[in-house]
Amino acid sequence: MVDIESASGNAATSGGSAGDGVRGRTTIADGVVATIAGIAIRDTDGVHSVGKGASRALGAVTGRVSGSPSSGRTVKVEVGEKETAIDVDVEVEYGVPIHELADRMRKHVIDAVETMTGLEVVEININVFDVYIPDDDDEDEDGSDGDGSRGEGARVR
Repeated sequence: MVDIESASGNAATSGGSAGDGVRGRTTIADGVVATIAGIAIRDTDGVHSVGKGASRALGAVTGRVSGSPSSGRTVKVEVGEKETAIDVDVEVEYGVPIHELADRMRKHVIDAVETMTGLEVVEININVFDVYIPDDDDEDEDGSDGDGSRGEGARVR
């Protein structure tokens, strides 16, 4: 969690003159930074999902139960006084150049986090753990190959 002291005249405060000094403190929780980063990553074209299996499933259930978005639960952050570092696991869509996607994700996250929090993003570690291939999941959803038979991958009938 980070505490930011707001001096008069900064964008964080309104009104007053420069001689007034500190008018209060703003505290930004780690989860806030994680949520902002998670949304920015999800909004990047080419990202299929954020988080690995168990953490993604737990985040989705927790988000539905609490009514809060699950973005922050699949993104790990370290927040200092003026800087933050972010780690994220993503599944990318097949055919997307991963190195270019990683650059776009970093740009989106840096823009969002720095604009919304005033913290400097010093590091974004991206772990690409899988590639999403649409045909694989489409067949698995109904358990068949379209002709009523089980997929070739099924070992037991």
